[in-house]
Amino acid sequence: MAKFFNTYFTVLLCTFLILFSLPLSLSDSSIHDLLRSKGLPPGLLPREVKSYTLLENGTLEVFLDGPCLTKFENRVYFDSVVRANLTYGSLIGVVGLSQEELFLWLPVKDIIVDDPRSGLILFDIGVAHKQLSLSLFEDPPSCKPQGAWKNHERKEKGFEVMR
Repeated sequence: MAKFFNTYFTVLLCTFLILFSLPLSLSDSSIHDLLRSKGLPPGLLPREVKSYTLLENGTLEVFLDGPCLTKFENRVYFDSVVRANLTYGSLIGVVGLSQEELFLWLPVKDIIVDDPRSGLILFDIGVAHKQLSLSLFEDPPSCKPQGAWKNHERKEKGFEVMR
């Protein structure tokens, strides 16, 4: 009987250790819900997020079907994998996200919401800090593959010419 109990206890202990050592892959909860629970607006990441993992140390990995473009205030480029350290109110050490500024693509390093009551979010793009309205990020944007974005721009310019 004692041998059975020891074996059962060992198997149970190993199961718990394996479960708690695995990265947290939250398929039941959306990335946008996670961002909201961490004091960040849900529209920081596009609707097209396929999956994500959140490690115990706060490392967040977000997976998209492929690289894509969207627009907040300016155009934004998402790699197929975006990584950052997620803490309450911030994404630090962002990799895989770039923002267009004056015809240059600059990597976004950090995204910070210091005080949600201010209505502002801070983007650190290396050479500068850019403050944007939180209202730009209320809803997750639609993200288009690069080629589709060029066609979309041409259509918009065509309508401007017709006006």
